[in-house]
Amino acid sequence: MNELRFDGRVVIVTGAGAGLGRAYALLFAKRGASVVVNDLGGSRSGDGSSTKAADTVVSEIIVNGGKAVPDYNSVVDGDKLVQTALDNYGRIDVIVNNAGILRDKSFARISDSDWNLVHDVHLKGAFKVTQAAWPHFRKQNYGRVIFTSSNSGLYGNFGQANYSAAKLGLVGLCNTISIEGRKNNINCNVIVPTAASRLTEDILPPDFFAELKPELIAPVVVWLCHEDCTENGSIIESAAGWATKCHLVRGKGSLLRHRITDTVFPENVRDVWCQLTDMSQATRLESIEEASSTLLTVLDNIKFGSQQSMDDTNSVFCFTNRDSILYAIGVGASVREESDLKYLYESHEDFSVLPSYAILPSLMATMSSDIVTNAIPGKEFDLSQVLHGEQYLELHKPMPVDGKLVSKINISDVLDKGKNAVIVVDGKTYDEFGELIATTQICTFVLSAGGFGGKRASSVIVPVVDEPNRIPDSTVVEKTSVDQAAIYRLSGDLNPLHIDPSFATVAGYQQPILHGLATLGVSVRHILKQYANNDPKQFKALKVRFSKPVIPGQTLCTSMWREGNRIHFITTVKETNNIVLSGAYMELHKVNIPSEAHLVLCADTRDEVLSDAVFQGMQERIDLNPSLVKTINGIFLYYITKDGKTVRSWTADLKKGKIYKGEPEKGVKADTTLTIDDTDMIDLALGKLNPQMAFMKGKLKVKGNIMLAQKLKALNTEAKL
Repeated sequence: MNELRFDGRVVIVTGAGAGLGRAYALLFAKRGASVVVNDLGGSRSGDGSSTKAADTVVSEIIVNGGKAVPDYNSVVDGDKLVQTALDNYGRIDVIVNNAGILRDKSFARISDSDWNLVHDVHLKGAFKVTQAAWPHFRKQNYGRVIFTSSNSGLYGNFGQANYSAAKLGLVGLCNTISIEGRKNNINCNVIVPTAASRLTEDILPPDFFAELKPELIAPVVVWLCHEDCTENGSIIESAAGWATKCHLVRGKGSLLRHRITDTVFPENVRDVWCQLTDMSQATRLESIEEASSTLLTVLDNIKFGSQQSMDDTNSVFCFTNRDSILYAIGVGASVREESDLKYLYESHEDFSVLPSYAILPSLMATMSSDIVTNAIPGKEFDLSQVLHGEQYLELHKPMPVDGKLVSKINISDVLDKGKNAVIVVDGKTYDEFGELIATTQICTFVLSAGGFGGKRASSVIVPVVDEPNRIPDSTVVEKTSVDQAAIYRLSGDLNPLHIDPSFATVAGYQQPILHGLATLGVSVRHILKQYANNDPKQFKALKVRFSKPVIPGQTLCTSMWREGNRIHFITTVKETNNIVLSGAYMELHKVNIPSEAHLVLCADTRDEVLSDAVFQGMQERIDLNPSLVKTINGIFLYYITKDGKTVRSWTADLKKGKIYKGEPEKGVKADTTLTIDDTDMIDLALGKLNPQMAFMKGKLKVKGNIMLAQKLKALNTEAKL
């Protein structure tokens, strides 16, 4: 590790006689700097003076082979401190403004003296010392400045109005001189330390105080002052061997008027107060120019009125690796599947994000804006009328595992479907470097919003594509958790429809339903596992239509057909045989042909009797074609086994047209009894297993009227999973 050195550099540390200042001075000297150890030697309230504090630290540095001189001046006389550096070392490179005092009193009891003394030492002192060094920094085209703020300044603290005002004032001072010094390679940053010192020794609990060693903060300050560090204008908080960056942020806000001719009344403010104080989409503005530019955009929107809904809307989506992991859990990733660990463990060598997560940034942008509700002139509706109809996603590069993404969304088409309407929202999502990550398209179906005389068809919608007319090449079956919606909603879609039984009832459902995108995420996992070695980098694009809802706890069956690098799929619910995702496909960069091409049982379904779906399909087939009963005209008893043990029995009464679980009803005798393994029964229904071959190999055991069993072929092969 290359040691960071300060050879030839001259550093002034104010308030360096003890605590943090002493730790800074010792570390700078150890790394080769010549240090001016400034300390007035007064008490923590600013009373008195002494040379002892500065002299002791200077002696300690010299004994250890370093270079240092003392300075006993008040920081208000900043030019004297700088002159000490110039007289002894001929230059000045770094200033650490650390000196401070406390005069704590409640706001009502602060005197002018209490206010002025605290501001003189903290704010004015830092200003005076830095200003005295400024011409030297500019002349040598180099300088590093540290201001010391406090959590009291950032957040406030009872009894410290004078202190917190001065400390936040230092943040404003840093913001400006970091801009003014930039062209001369003068960087200025703020440190917000929490350390054991004379200012905190009787304020913090003893155990906590003991862990707040100044020596743990000094390396952060020393790095910020090194010539290799380019940080400028930042607030860095540090304590106990931990550090982070703090930001001032601004919420998204809300319009108080919608036309340039409108007047703003207090009632307008009241009505949108929750929106304008909402910080869930807060962002950092990097400059006053950017802040002004944002306000100009708002003014333009007001001038153009309702036209703003058709313009691009930008939204910031910030996420951490925890959010990525939570999403993966929400769509069923499990540590029971070894290849899923890359989605669940941030320290995994291939830690990755499931590609379907890339839908969320533009979706959240759409849900949080009024772009949809303002899309149809003269039509008023709310989001309870809006259904997620279709989704397209194309990834241009893999999703990062964390960071800040910017999504730009716009209305690309509005269709009049008679009673209802369709609104098409296109989106593009970019990373922090402005590179395109994803292209999305959301087709929203709006109930009771049609009839406005618009067009019925669109040329911009990415079309769904029906699956091939053959038996699926592969099927993956997985039972969802009863908590699936409760987990998935934590990724951003907090619609109570997915958690609140009362709300679900009002919306027309017997119980809360699973998010359509959660169902899609499960199917995306299935396809990646079957055709891409579970490698998310092979994902290119997908398109899907959401057909029917899923109840958490139901079992999803993803049936897949490969056509080149395109995997067509439909997703059904095993318990009801309902198709819930249709017209869907996923494009892959590279296809891996699975070794197990017919059926995969995920961990949560291995203990279930999957062939129950076959018998449910038989009943549907009979209901659709009652003539089958007369064609077959027999009663069949099925014994379904797993690992050689009977786990289920089904009766197919094809005289009355009834399929039911269990032995034949009282007084009814089976003509034929069939015994078959659960998975073999599914393969039989899918046409993957020939009944005659199954019988010859002992996979299918038949007793009774064997010839009658041959009539079952038409019914079994057309039963759907």
